[in-house]
Amino acid sequence: MCRLVYRSKQRGFLELDLVLGSWVEQHAHSMDEANIRALLQVLDLDCLIPQENPDLWKWLTSQEQPPEDLNSNPVFAAIKSKVTDNLTKHASPETRSTPGQPWVRGWDDIKKGKDGPKYGNQ
Repeated sequence: MCRLVYRSKQRGFLELDLVLGSWVEQHAHSMDEANIRALLQVLDLDCLIPQENPDLWKWLTSQEQPPEDLNSNPVFAAIKSKVTDNLTKHASPETRSTPGQPWVRGWDDIKKGKDGPKYGNQ
């Protein structure tokens, strides 16, 4: 179990490290063999898809649709549900984009000119 928690917290993408690592830390000890295999499928994505971490983050936050086989993964679905619940509870609607659309970065909005967002993730 320690190896699963470590792998989930060391993805090289801070947001994903925090979300995935916290979820695995909370649930790994109560998972059955089938769910552990499903978790391993999620953790092994970096071996199959180059640049997986940004893609996995976009899939979990509904910025992009995940591959169909990942969409049917029960662990991925549970983590995505947790992310969606957190976004609904803690992010005001005006800071979110519509599902399927990329998020707007707030830190470089000034470079977009006067037609760009005035502040934050609009």
